[in-house]
Amino acid sequence: MIFYFSGTGNSAWVARTLADLTGDTAYDLISYRQSPDITERTVGFVFPVYAWGLPAPVTAFVKRLSGEAAFTFALCTCGSEAGYALNRLNRLIRLDSRYSLSMPNNYILGSGCAESDDVIHDKITRAQQTLPVIAQEILAKLPTVRVDVGKMPRLKSTLIHAGFSKFACTTKPFYATDLCNGCGLCAERCPAQTIRLQDGKPIWGKTCYQCTACLNNCPQGAIEYGKSTIGKKRYHFPNL
Repeated sequence: MIFYFSGTGNSAWVARTLADLTGDTAYDLISYRQSPDITERTVGFVFPVYAWGLPAPVTAFVKRLSGEAAFTFALCTCGSEAGYALNRLNRLIRLDSRYSLSMPNNYILGSGCAESDDVIHDKITRAQQTLPVIAQEILAKLPTVRVDVGKMPRLKSTLIHAGFSKFACTTKPFYATDLCNGCGLCAERCPAQTIRLQDGKPIWGKTCYQCTACLNNCPQGAIEYGKSTIGKKRYHFPNL
């Protein structure tokens, strides 16, 4: 069982690729409504790092698990550094193996920007080369820790992540421009289920994971976050 959380497709692709390589099944943890019993199973978690920490849905899902797995692994996708996100997950559930994998950046809010096509292609190519190695280690149940924590990981995964969770996860700056055609994809793809259409335009509620799914997946490029995203390139995983 491989459970994943994904906003713009990076982690979904990684989880499905690992599932194919290991003969397993990947489940979107947002839509997985059962109470998961992981007793004597090989269980994996794949998710993006948010401000060097765990996305809220991952924390909530792991707390729902019951039983003792035979082997557990976690792989977090990140622009470059994972901080101590996997250390935090290891406190919630014992992890036998931990990995971080550099994938294209999708956090274009604030000062963030999507990367060039060359950088995106290079990161995906490297991931395609790395995932078969990870899959073999998982099949062999090899305890492995291969995580790029970066500089000052404790500071980033505590104070900065706490600040992100408290102050940055707001929907107030989101709005749809006149390019919006009311297709409803943003509401359909929102893992927090915080978006609804009103008079053919998206309206945001209060809950937000900052996954950027609505903004980056909009086929019209109609969703903005204040002034910080105007004119910026969008990113979602190719051919998801």
